[in-house]
Amino acid sequence: MPDAILLDRRGPAAILTFNRPHILNAWDGAMREAIAAALTDCDRDPQVRAVVVTGAGDRAFGAGQDRDEAPPDDGGIEEWVAGWGRFFGAFRRLSKPIIAALNGVAAGSAFQVALLCDFRVGHAGVRMGQPEIRAGIASASGPWIIAAALGPMVATDLCLTGRMMAAEECRRLGLFNREVETGAVLDEAVRLAEELAALSPLALALTRQRLKRFDEEAFAEALELWPGLLRAVRRDQA
Repeated sequence: MPDAILLDRRGPAAILTFNRPHILNAWDGAMREAIAAALTDCDRDPQVRAVVVTGAGDRAFGAGQDRDEAPPDDGGIEEWVAGWGRFFGAFRRLSKPIIAALNGVAAGSAFQVALLCDFRVGHAGVRMGQPEIRAGIASASGPWIIAAALGPMVATDLCLTGRMMAAEECRRLGLFNREVETGAVLDEAVRLAEELAALSPLALALTRQRLKRFDEEAFAEALELWPGLLRAVRRDQA
């Protein structure tokens, strides 16, 4: 079975690839833990000056949570949510710039990960959104991450309708820091990483740390409320 993630280097950039293209790079718990560990390794490597994350294939950056992995029984929900906290926290704690090379659809928690990145490189075929509500799933982390990045009105729209945004709307909302032709997003992301590598690593780390502090309270609240939301939906569906 292929590795769920791949880690490569191009100059000063570490390239972390979500490698489950047969299911649109959806992740399960083991894959999320592997991603968090890889980001920690990148943070410790002084030769890595920026991290690029992307999806394998040409269809999806990521589809979010693997639907074949359901949340655990009530007794295991807290630890399951703690795993999500470690996953999202790894993106937040990284001291180096992180760039999403959006090679296709970014949905659900993969859309949220794209928003947690500092930069996004996209193309005209990218679609992004928060479709969880259409599967009867109450979003805990989505409202926090989307509101922090795009404001409460956009978060309300996306979280309550579950609609996917086409590239034109993503562009209008400022989601793409750079837009290139299909197939060129990774190269452009690496070029951006090289530009960032020329800057002071300490200044970048301190500035990034300061930016993440703005929504630290909302991050903690999302993790605190998450188990209750899961249990409420489970009772309603029983």
